[in-house]
Amino acid sequence: MKIERLLADFLIILSVAFTFYIIFIMRERIQNVVLKDAYRIVFRFELLACAFLILLALDLRFHLLTMFPGTLMKMIGWILRIIVIFMVFVLLFFSVRIIINGRISSKEKTDTVLVLGLALENGKANEDLLRRLDRAKLYLQENPDGVVILSGGNPDDMGNSEAALMAKILKEKGVSEDRMILEEEARSTKENFENVTKLIDPKKPLGLITSDYHMDRALRMARQAGFEKVLPYSSRCPWFSYGANVLSEVILAINEVTFKR
Repeated sequence: MKIERLLADFLIILSVAFTFYIIFIMRERIQNVVLKDAYRIVFRFELLACAFLILLALDLRFHLLTMFPGTLMKMIGWILRIIVIFMVFVLLFFSVRIIINGRISSKEKTDTVLVLGLALENGKANEDLLRRLDRAKLYLQENPDGVVILSGGNPDDMGNSEAALMAKILKEKGVSEDRMILEEEARSTKENFENVTKLIDPKKPLGLITSDYHMDRALRMARQAGFEKVLPYSSRCPWFSYGANVLSEVILAINEVTFKR
């Protein structure tokens, strides 16, 4: 019984701490990012997911949902408990899948690699996007005949697209312009792949560089766009924003399954 209480107390502290962490990370990104409206929507659902975690922790510790007297209230409490447990299970299921797929990185090589863009923050690339570009530079160094497709629209206030900024950064890192192909129209991961099918044959192998937390959804979108063989090359997300990014991807995955989009 004492161990159960200690575990419940630990879950309460952990879930509350994670909620404040989400608020801190996402609030900063919303203030700076180009796609403010989209980030606000995801943020609200992230808070809802955190609420389920906190409610489950409190129920484990204090039997919160079944503490009210009366048969009807007990039944309602049990129904709510089942809903909460189910929602937390769904969150964990998608989280595990995203984390596992983010750890996969192919050893096989190909001549063409797609680097997915990321919404600019105050007109600049954040640490996450810079790591994707570092991964792209390393790949080009190891493959002298390789080229990269830089995909991403969503221009900032100055009209600079994600792809254009990525090309500028890679050029500063010593990558030749003739090894870069720009796709500047995509506004989402789905459009990244749809637009790239117009540039290369989807039947040929395609290397894919994106962040570890994003790889699961990116691979799924690539298959939907018709790419037959995609070789994942994950870049590691900064540790301090990894949890918030994984939860964002969980929300988007649930939305995709629920609304088929």
